[in-house]
Amino acid sequence: MFPHASGIFTMAALAAALAFPATVTAEGAGEGEVNLYSARQENLIKPLLDDFTRDTGIQVNLLTGKADELLQRLRLEGRNSPADVLITVDAGNLHQAKEAGVLAAIESQVLNENIPESFRDPEGQWYGLSMRARPILYNKAEVDPSELSTYEALTEAQWKGRICIRSSSNIYNQSMVASIIASEGAEAAQDWANGIVSNMARPPQGGDRDQIRAAAAGVCDIAIANTYYLGAMLAGDDTAQREAAEQMGVFFPNQEDRGTHVNISGAGVTAHAPNRDNGIRLVEYLTGEDAQRWYAEVNQEYPVRPDVPASEILSGFGDFKADDLNLSLLGVHNAEAVRIMDRAGWR
Repeated sequence: MFPHASGIFTMAALAAALAFPATVTAEGAGEGEVNLYSARQENLIKPLLDDFTRDTGIQVNLLTGKADELLQRLRLEGRNSPADVLITVDAGNLHQAKEAGVLAAIESQVLNENIPESFRDPEGQWYGLSMRARPILYNKAEVDPSELSTYEALTEAQWKGRICIRSSSNIYNQSMVASIIASEGAEAAQDWANGIVSNMARPPQGGDRDQIRAAAAGVCDIAIANTYYLGAMLAGDDTAQREAAEQMGVFFPNQEDRGTHVNISGAGVTAHAPNRDNGIRLVEYLTGEDAQRWYAEVNQEYPVRPDVPASEILSGFGDFKADDLNLSLLGVHNAEAVRIMDRAGWR
């Protein structure tokens, strides 16, 4: 049993990380450890790693960084990479890792039983760990939810100058457009992107929390943002953020057709994992009931397991029909989604 679960290493930028030898080395890897590269913030993953070490005796060496930095690091390290597992956000990023050849297919009955088919790679190279929806958030003082119906309806003239959404460089928005391509075709996706740009209240700026705060402040009436940001604002200690979030309602669009767009955080075992078996054990552990319940209660994310309930806050948003598109298609259509957003003038 290892006394303290995780060794924590932070990568501020790829260049800085490669300027000195990595603390985690392939030569130092042993049977009792697993090396994890994570694009998730330390506070969103470390408690689960502590539990994993407590329950299994396997020490977790954690290196955190931005998704694109970690992918580039894995590419450059190649066969010499010490990494056993990559955790990142958004199916688009997971697909990029697969296409880059840095992940390996694994066989796991546990993962196939725990994770619905739409939340895992068809070839077993990545698996969803938590789910988030990207619904329509509306200022309750300015919008009657009876006015809302679908994502497509947000392109209508009544929403001119009333929508806040972040930039086209954001993978969440790229995946959202990719989901429309997969479901409705490229022409429909282009029409949607054109309409959203036309109806923006301001040029895109900031993250999802910024869109929520802007809508609450009257800069716009509608924000498109991930549910866990709103949930975290409601659950957090920041009074200003909580008060802004309380002014917002949640509307799940497209309930009469394909369902509301959803996405995941996920994990894959790396192509050259020195501790492959321990890597598989870690990914399996993160889909267990206790870990899934932790994601729900602490991170305000929906469990990927249908037998684990959402948090009280997320349950308060109401039940909804989620788009059951296999999320691997979000990565397949990513490049086309970026081109569509560029043509629309989405900056």
